[in-house]
Amino acid sequence: MTSSMRSPSLELLAYLRQNSLRESDIQRRLREETDTLDHAGWEVAPEQAQFLGLIVQLMGAKRILELGTFTGHSALAMAMALPADGELVTCDMVEDYTDIAEHYWREATVDHKITLRLGPAPETVKALLDEGKAEKFDLVFIDANKKDYDTYYEHALQLVRQGGLIAMDNMFWDGRVLDQDDNEKSTVALRALIKKLHDDERITLSILPLDDGLALAIKR
Repeated sequence: MTSSMRSPSLELLAYLRQNSLRESDIQRRLREETDTLDHAGWEVAPEQAQFLGLIVQLMGAKRILELGTFTGHSALAMAMALPADGELVTCDMVEDYTDIAEHYWREATVDHKITLRLGPAPETVKALLDEGKAEKFDLVFIDANKKDYDTYYEHALQLVRQGGLIAMDNMFWDGRVLDQDDNEKSTVALRALIKKLHDDERITLSILPLDDGLALAIKR
């Protein structure tokens, strides 16, 4: 068993994208516009967006919850993979970004599958539970404020069905989780959550070295 993990070089990443990435023109243009923004990098990598779409198809998912919309890159990939009667609920707080998202969703003709909720994610998940949405979702994708990840995770466990999947982005936090001198709130929160996930008997867990670390947790 190898004692190290191989990180792809820029050349191998380019090779992967050339030979694996299947990205529509709309997805590419959304990604390129997002890359011009001040907070470029908040969106998932293109191969990660494709992987999320693959998960949707593998699961036969019909109901998805996303916490953290940004410009809608991941929501677009998942909505494109949903069946015609599928539904994706996504939430964010910054309309300047979600306006971009809605433009591309309409162009891709998947806007009818997507419900955007504006407001703080903790309030959105609580509202969904109050609306009787417990165990109604097949997949929850968490990519919002890192300091609140544990709150999102606990609500996601209530909102996802048994056998459903909770996916969480940025678990490596650009390597900052390894720096024990880094006591910034988001870093501390992610570090604690990773330990919690490892020991949580409510889930089956795998953390993949995909982009900035993607945790996959199946609810038992």
